[in-house]
Formats: sequence, C-alpha cells, structure tokens
Amino acid sequence: MYAVIRTGGKQYRVEPGMTLEVEKLALEPGDRVEFDALAVGDGENITIGAPIVAGTRVVAEVLEQTLGDKIIVATYKAKVRTRRRIGHRQKYTRLAIREIGSGDGHSQPEVAAAE
Repeated sequence: MYAVIRTGGKQYRVEPGMTLEVEKLALEPGDRVEFDALAVGDGENITIGAPIVAGTRVVAEVLEQTLGDKIIVATYKAKVRTRRRIGHRQKYTRLAIREIGSGDGHSQPEVAAAE
C-alpha cells in the first residue's frame, strides 16, 4: 500500500517502513506527525482525493533534524571588480513512515515548515 502526501510545498509517494527527508518541520526527534493523503493505492486500485482522501491518514515519526549538502553560490560583476561567494545548507527533517490507514476523520493539519 502506498499514499501521496504533501508537505513543504512538495508531494511525496510514501510506503510504510520507508525513510523520507522533507523540508524542516518544527518538531523534535521522537514526535509523531499525521499527514492527510492526497491519493492512496494498493497496487491494483487507486483512490484520488478531492483534494484529500477522506478518513485516510499517514502517520510518521521524526527521526532527526539534519542539514543537506553545502551549495556554493558565486556572483561576479564584470568591470567593477565585484566578487561574492556564499554557502548554503538546507535544513531537513528525516521522517520514518509508520503506517497508512483509515482514521477517525479528524486528522491533524500539516505542520508548516519553519524558516
């Protein structure tokens, strides 16, 4: 069984037991978070929500907060001797998908990405 969830402005196809890196969520390691499913499939059948599949939830556990690879951004302006070099590391939250199942219809809203 698989589901499609949305977090951080992106959509992810998830299955129970998989690990996923998403944009940083304001949660601590060990916390559990629920996502609404946009679509659910079991191999043969697929149910697409409008916009979500009613009564279906995806439960995930926060494993850690981590940083992505460093990206170097360099700018240069000709004739004025201007050079600038900046590094950036994106913040991510690593999630473990625990279960995909039907809930009581009262799922928690998506947690907004911090920063």
